[in-house]
Amino acid sequence: RKIIQLQANANYHNVAMGQGQDVVAMLKLDLGHKEGHWVMLQNIHLMPGWCVELEKRLDAFAAENSHPVFRLFLSADPSTGIPIGILERSIKLTNEPPQGLSANLRRSFALFSKDDFEERDSRIKAIIFGLCHFHSLMIERKKFGPLGYNMKYPFSSGDLRDSASVLYNYLEGSTSVKLPWEDLRYIFGEIMYGGHIVDDWDREMCKRYLHYFMQDDLLDEQEMVPYAEGKMSWKSPVPGPHEKYLEHIEAMPPESPLFFGMHPNAEIGFRTVQCRRLFGTLQSLQPRGGPGEAGGGGGGAEASSAGQAEELCGEILDEVRDVRFQTEEASRTLGDEEKGPYQFVLLQECDCMNGLVREMVRGLGELQLGFRGELTMSEQMEQLADALHLETLPTWWVKLGFPSTRPLRSWLVNLKERCAQLEDWITELLTIPKVVDLAKLFSPQSFLTAIKQVYCQQNQQVELDKLQVFTEVTKRDVKQVDTAAREGAFVTGTYLEGARWDLNANSLEDSKPKEMFMRMPVINCKAGLQLEREDKNVYICPTYCVPTRSGYFVFAAQLRTKQPPAKWVLAGVALILDIGYNQ
Repeated sequence: RKIIQLQANANYHNVAMGQGQDVVAMLKLDLGHKEGHWVMLQNIHLMPGWCVELEKRLDAFAAENSHPVFRLFLSADPSTGIPIGILERSIKLTNEPPQGLSANLRRSFALFSKDDFEERDSRIKAIIFGLCHFHSLMIERKKFGPLGYNMKYPFSSGDLRDSASVLYNYLEGSTSVKLPWEDLRYIFGEIMYGGHIVDDWDREMCKRYLHYFMQDDLLDEQEMVPYAEGKMSWKSPVPGPHEKYLEHIEAMPPESPLFFGMHPNAEIGFRTVQCRRLFGTLQSLQPRGGPGEAGGGGGGAEASSAGQAEELCGEILDEVRDVRFQTEEASRTLGDEEKGPYQFVLLQECDCMNGLVREMVRGLGELQLGFRGELTMSEQMEQLADALHLETLPTWWVKLGFPSTRPLRSWLVNLKERCAQLEDWITELLTIPKVVDLAKLFSPQSFLTAIKQVYCQQNQQVELDKLQVFTEVTKRDVKQVDTAAREGAFVTGTYLEGARWDLNANSLEDSKPKEMFMRMPVINCKAGLQLEREDKNVYICPTYCVPTRSGYFVFAAQLRTKQPPAKWVLAGVALILDIGYNQ
């Protein structure tokens, strides 16, 4: 930069891509190509269509021989919309946060120069260290997958730098002895970092971190491992020189989920997911075989693959061919006054099951004809055969089916169990089962809404949108329930992730080692008016259909706790309906 004496808007042009900036970018490129300027185009992944035009323009520049000093710099997030031609002719650099909490904290603290840090007063030094630690937790927490975040967020060093800048401006002119913690928590949690967060439960987790770290204790020696209860300890340093903070970071204990407020089992969870992903990729890369392969073994592999798919195709078809629920006949047997919210839920569930089974029978029947040579194999049929061979769910079964992370054979077992529940329910149309398995419904939200609708019918002055579902955990399992619930409905099929339920104390407790999920007892779901105040002894627990969580939220349950609810928020505790296997 010094050799060619770059000057902004003279021979160096910086364009942030977005709506209307494509024209500006092209003008700067033409000028740089002719005059030998440097051009920086930021966030080109936001305009994938225009990237094709950029590729053509670069081809034209190469044919015309650009000015020898001309340079083009591009920045982008990972994207499939960037043309291969641009990637091939570019020198590619990646900027990723380091792996590990200690490395992230070291990198975050390095953003603040020693001279600038030494000029700040002790309060700002302590808060800067707390901010760096908070930033490192937010960056590294994503490795825990759904247990860490429901969605992925692009937190970067810019968020930390901007938060520090706001902190300087907010405190340096202030003469108040009391620090405005509430204001700082709002700025950091709702604007700087919260501006990225779109999921309400992730936002709550961010706020709980800030409530724990951003308080007066941070100015002295605050415990930086939240709710560890003596299992691990690492306190913030007393405000001092820059070197003291660096030494304190180097003395950080070995990384553990406890730093994030999680149970040590969280480490097992994300390592298991890594292994499954790795072996799933290896399985998908296995050669399908072909006659041109060396050794002539390809034909045998291909025949074996097709044989496995054909065999499984016949097995599944035999199991589901006769499955059909007579919803029209059931609807005719009910009078208009007898059709209540629960009956509509049942009929809707049966229709969903009929639609799924109908597609399964159609697709498998066509595939059988294709295997026999009676029908030409289409692309969709080949995809179905590949899915059967790999024992994964075909695309259309996923679209018409229920949320699930199960492999194919386990999914089929679960399908039979769902059909069995519907068969038992449809024989007694006017009542609901003593205990309803929420995990075996296509739409558990519909059943919970039906509970509120029944409450409205019994209390006609109550509006539906002012009601919510309350949960009361019983001490019984399904076999111990003799009669239906007096209020609401008894439900089962929920598993607790991130914690365990103590039957004796009737409250949340820490998980046992290596216990990833715990099956909950029967829960009584009742409708009632929404509460204006939160109970400090109740954890508002999100419930999801599957362990992947995002996009499959069902409702918020209430679980009793003797610990602060914030402990379970940071631990990522949630109820899961279908954990992906039978326990």
